[in-house]
Amino acid sequence: MRTIVAFLITSAVCAQTRPAPPIPKYEVKRATSPIVIDGKLDDKAWATANTGELTFPWDSQTGAKQKTVARLLWDDDNLYVSYDCEDADVTAQFTQRDDQTWQDDAVEIFINPRPAQTTAYIGLEMNARGVIYDYLLVTVAPGSRMFFKRFNLEGVKVGVAVNGTLNDRSDKDKGWSLEVSIPWVNFEEFSKRPSPGTVWTFNLNRWDGVEPNRRMSIWSDSMQERPGPHAPERFGEMRFVQ
Repeated sequence: MRTIVAFLITSAVCAQTRPAPPIPKYEVKRATSPIVIDGKLDDKAWATANTGELTFPWDSQTGAKQKTVARLLWDDDNLYVSYDCEDADVTAQFTQRDDQTWQDDAVEIFINPRPAQTTAYIGLEMNARGVIYDYLLVTVAPGSRMFFKRFNLEGVKVGVAVNGTLNDRSDKDKGWSLEVSIPWVNFEEFSKRPSPGTVWTFNLNRWDGVEPNRRMSIWSDSMQERPGPHAPERFGEMRFVQ
């Protein structure tokens, strides 16, 4: 595996008192036609994909509840993910790979190609500029996680389209959309390439707004007391279908 450097984060994970919703399931269909990674979501293949809408579990946050719809597809070469984000004020300051993109308007996908274990998975976070923060996350002890920041995904393509003006706080935007393609080679240490019937686990989430009015939305509720997505035991299921 690639040479990696880690930093350690230790946190107490507290369960919410609300009832845990069922683990969601998503069927990833094969792309029926080529996908151009430009962020515009106008490729015909996306019309055939199932949708996954993010929810807002944390009432303590003060940011606007802005809708996010995600879609996934696959073919012989890549896993494809798209996000369609309503956003009245699109902002993103970070410009370098592995910057702290989660502090911007950003979307994320966490992927575990080996669901029998929940101690390691791949994270990919992308802001409204298309800047990537990718890492391998490993749980080393209860409440202790290591983010291997120098784990770099190979051949990833990201495209973003903004319906408005990025970083202009004086006007009102409509939103932004993002597409990403992830080659299968990046999952080889975990699993062979998927075929129809293969099941992986994953989660999707979004960071939105400017401090102090920030809000996080998520596809599969992590059941954390405070807003936080890193709960692999709560990842939803992705099943690859023909």
